[in-house]
Amino acid sequence: MKTTLLKKIIKNALAEDIGKGDITTFATLTEKTSGSGEFLVKQDGVIAGLEVLETLFKIGSAELEFVKYLEDGSRVSNGQIAAGITGNAADMLTLERTALNFLQRMSGIATMTALFVEQVKHTKVKILDTRKTVPGLRELDKLAVKIGGGTNHRIGLYDMFLIKDNHIAVAGSVTKAIKACQEFKSKNNLTAKIEVETTNLDEVAEALACLPDFIMLDNFNINEMSKAVKIIGGKCLIEASGGIDMNTIREIAETGVDFISVGALTHSVKALDISLEIKTI
Repeated sequence: MKTTLLKKIIKNALAEDIGKGDITTFATLTEKTSGSGEFLVKQDGVIAGLEVLETLFKIGSAELEFVKYLEDGSRVSNGQIAAGITGNAADMLTLERTALNFLQRMSGIATMTALFVEQVKHTKVKILDTRKTVPGLRELDKLAVKIGGGTNHRIGLYDMFLIKDNHIAVAGSVTKAIKACQEFKSKNNLTAKIEVETTNLDEVAEALACLPDFIMLDNFNINEMSKAVKIIGGKCLIEASGGIDMNTIREIAETGVDFISVGALTHSVKALDISLEIKTI
């Protein structure tokens, strides 16, 4: 991601947490106290966010030295040390929670993504993320998905046409919605792809007649999804979506779809258990 955006995200996070100052650390430590710390992984998973922490500590303190022992995307196990830090102990304590918030969330997303990717590795399917991200942290959430082996869908409303059920309702039909997007794309000389959500086989057939780039199969059962794949016959790329979890993803992938989007990667993720163990030196 762009360095300027990363720095902005980090500065906002630090300002939110530190405010006028870390009064507990000011009260308990002298400015000259030195310390060392280790980022201890307490759960098996995939580490993500170490490069973010590298930037965070550069922004947050001129007196801390951060060292990565692993690279983002590395498999980690309980008891492993991911990184170390030495220098001013007060700065370390002040930056601790913000650093862990980034590292734990991103590692949780990468870990969950890797689990889903593992389930479909015998197929052509790519696992997609969604826009169901923490406001202001989308770039980091989506970076964590990539680190975990997933594929980023659209970043926002500006880089791809995605015609949802409400767009169809307002436009009047699947056909009218697709045609409107195709005309808008042509008129404005855009390169953005067009995807349309469908909820039944009749809508699939209607969408296919307009040849969008992608057809989404939203909450289709396995039988309907298999039929839809045959109807589309490779003329459009196919995304499966809607309440997909670890129990259903393998069977869905085997229907022949090209992509499976999983909102849970970012909206229901559990942070990976990581702590920063600090001692004075």
